[in-house]
Amino acid sequence: MLTSLKPFIKEMAFQKKAIPGFNIFGYEDARSVIDAAEAIGAPAILMTNKDCIEHVPLDSLVGLLKPMAIKAKVPVCIHLDHAKSEDLAIEAIEAGYTSVMFDGSALSFKENVERTARIVDYAKRFNVSVEGEIGSVAYADRNPETAMIYTDPDEACRFAKESGVDLMAISIGTLHRMQTREASIQYDRLEAIQAKTQIPLVIHGSTGITDNDLMRLITYRIVKFNIGTALRMAFGKALREEVLANPEEYDRLKLFKKPMEAVRHEALAKYKRLGW
Repeated sequence: MLTSLKPFIKEMAFQKKAIPGFNIFGYEDARSVIDAAEAIGAPAILMTNKDCIEHVPLDSLVGLLKPMAIKAKVPVCIHLDHAKSEDLAIEAIEAGYTSVMFDGSALSFKENVERTARIVDYAKRFNVSVEGEIGSVAYADRNPETAMIYTDPDEACRFAKESGVDLMAISIGTLHRMQTREASIQYDRLEAIQAKTQIPLVIHGSTGITDNDLMRLITYRIVKFNIGTALRMAFGKALREEVLANPEEYDRLKLFKKPMEAVRHEALAKYKRLGW
């Protein structure tokens, strides 16, 4: 069933489990994520990031993902990840996304709050959930202009109250696009943030988090872990093996079977680590 994040994120904040938000790039990985979610009766979050929406228009993505979500046996949210402009967030809401993230992490605190709050107000008309970010999570492999700015607990408290977001992304030691699990989590910072606000929290760059840290982090008020690189690596590795093993095969529907299974297996593993 198609849903926003609103129906379950507050309840999830007080359980020892969280939902993986998976960055997907088309039918194959979306189908694999939904299949994994249905196998264990968990909600699914299908996220599209900047790279994806530059490749496929928003309305085309909604046309693909919305029927899949409606037909699913579990709640499925279609989420826009890292919108840098209000116009893009509004376009996604109007196109049919059920959740959006506005990334104002590079803005001043005042502008981040003001612009995020405007999106929150607009999203309420459509019952769309809104994620904001305070602090900034840098990239392991690119975007040197995106600085690592750890979340200040006092600013997090103010941002949660003044922006009105449904959930808040924080920076406590992860990096986007990490291919190895070497993130150093600042638990003291997380505990200080959690002590100052009741808002459900989000961690970006979760591919780089060890299994032990994931299982520890779900005991905090974190409801969503963004995961993209792990699925891309699983799909890419399996596809490479299929192409090399079958050099005469040209039918991508056949070549995609094992990569889809690899994504499903990886998604199930992440659900397990997050308490499902």
